[in-house]
Amino acid sequence: MTTITTKAATPTEWDDVQRTLTGGGDGASCQCVWPVLRNKDWNATTKDQRVEILRDEIAAGPPPGIVAYVDGEAAGWIRIGPRPAQARLGYTRAIVAATQEPLDDGEVWAVSCFSVRRDQRGQGLNAALLAAAVEYARESGARVVEGYPVDTAAVKVSSNELFHGALSTFLTAGFSVVGELRSGRPLVSLSLAA
Repeated sequence: MTTITTKAATPTEWDDVQRTLTGGGDGASCQCVWPVLRNKDWNATTKDQRVEILRDEIAAGPPPGIVAYVDGEAAGWIRIGPRPAQARLGYTRAIVAATQEPLDDGEVWAVSCFSVRRDQRGQGLNAALLAAAVEYARESGARVVEGYPVDTAAVKVSSNELFHGALSTFLTAGFSVVGELRSGRPLVSLSLAA
C-alpha cells in the first residue's frame, strides 16, 4: 500500500523540492518562481537565477509551499501562500477582474502551482497536496484560499498546462467557483472562517 505524506518546504527540504520540480514538465526551468515575479522581471531571469530566488524564498520563510512524499520519496510540490506575496497574481487582469477579495489582503492565500514528478502521477498527489496546503493556510491565519485551476472537462490541455491544478481536485476539496478567468479557467475559493 502506498503511503503519501507531506511537509512544509523549509531549507531542510531543499533537495526534495528540487527533486519534485525536476521530474518532468517546466518545473526545472520555472522553479515555481513564475507566480512571484511580474512578467518583465520573469523575462529578465535565467534558470540559475530562478533556482536562487526560490532557495532564498525558502530560506527566508515562511515556507512558500508543501512537498508530498510517496513512501518517503519526494514526489510533488504545491505553491501556497498569501496572494499579495505572489506578485504576478495581482497584475493578472483576469484574476483582478474575477476575484471577490481585496488584492492587498494578506489573509487571502493562493494556490498557484502544482508539480508532480512524471513517474508519480495518477496516485492522488494533487489532492493530498491541496489538502495539506489548505490546512497550512488555516494554521497560518488565512481567511480565504483561492485557486485558478483548469476545467479539464471543458478544455483539453497538455499535462504541462495542469500546473494550475484541475478544477475537479479543487471542487472535491470543498472549493466553489466564484468567477471565471476565461473559458475553461475558473477562479475558485474556499472560506476558512470558523
